[in-house]
Amino acid sequence: MSEAERLHRHLIGQQGSRRSLNTPALVLDLDMLDRNIAEMASFARAHNVNLRPHSKTHKSADIARRQIAAGALGVCCAKLGEAEALAEQGIESLHITSPVVTPQAIERLVELNGRVRDLMVVVDHTANVEALAAAAAKADKPLAVVIDIDPGIHRTGVATPDGVVELVQKVVKLKSLEYAGVQFYCGSHQHIKNFQERKAAIEERTAYLKGILAKLEAAELEPAIVTGSGTGTHFIDAELGVFTELQVGSYVFMDHDYEVCDLRGLDKPTFEQALQIDARVVSANKPGMATVDAGLKAMATEKGPPPILKGAVEGSTTRFMGDEHLAVIAPEGKAAPGHGEQVILIPPHCDPTVNLYESYHVVKGDTLVDIWPVTARGRSR
Repeated sequence: MSEAERLHRHLIGQQGSRRSLNTPALVLDLDMLDRNIAEMASFARAHNVNLRPHSKTHKSADIARRQIAAGALGVCCAKLGEAEALAEQGIESLHITSPVVTPQAIERLVELNGRVRDLMVVVDHTANVEALAAAAAKADKPLAVVIDIDPGIHRTGVATPDGVVELVQKVVKLKSLEYAGVQFYCGSHQHIKNFQERKAAIEERTAYLKGILAKLEAAELEPAIVTGSGTGTHFIDAELGVFTELQVGSYVFMDHDYEVCDLRGLDKPTFEQALQIDARVVSANKPGMATVDAGLKAMATEKGPPPILKGAVEGSTTRFMGDEHLAVIAPEGKAAPGHGEQVILIPPHCDPTVNLYESYHVVKGDTLVDIWPVTARGRSR
């Protein structure tokens, strides 16, 4: 039994039970989550593009099942360990978006390929292709590989168009591997706040991708799958019509870093902030300021302190006060939240915040309705 279940299982179904949670608590608004999932699924259908949402955002079999039920092909995983954790919970269609390279990891990968219905993994280097082929040749099932193309950020991916063609040519000659397609993820473009600036940047990168696809077509190596995109560029990418599937992730939660981006050029939010952190005022001795119990250990901090969703007067700000504490500062002349009061925060960056918690506290309104495990928490190997 998880700590969350031990402390809070008895609260499920009790009206207003959210206020009885021990804090800090990772809270998920179920109605908002389901509306976000439905909106992206509807968008994909309208644009005739498939969804393969990225589970690195939520690391949850429960959420993955909801996405698949809404029409997703399956989910992406950033790491092999995430894929293994979700497979253990019955998720059968998985795409690993980072290379799996070491002998011990490749052994696990081939074993996983034999257990699930549909597994793909990216490759970006000849040595990795050879190692995967040798390991897969010892099994009964070919391993599907996707050639990762560097969009210019130099994190992973083949760095040149000719290099992409050469790597595909190598893959198709190996009987133990199956050439599934190509991946092109412009991670550094996802958080460009201004829609027109983001659109111009993605159009330029898409032109580069089209050039590579033309080379592959000329070599009779046209990919069946072109996968990539993300929450920040999904609208632009779908309109451009090159991707066959979208690897959107954060749309299910909408952290602050995405909330400030104009996702569809409408100058208004498209998705709802379903992921929240409940905190409580533990000290309130300075006028205009209160201290809550959610500090550096309660959320990812590289995007700055969290905005306040509820529980403080409009215009209130926050400041980290250490590992366990966060200051809530009211505008001049206004009162800060009182001693013991609830303050609801929006995570600055959802993916690494989720990894800090073992469970989601699933709510409808102010009532706890379920507790879901963070299935792949810590599964980074």
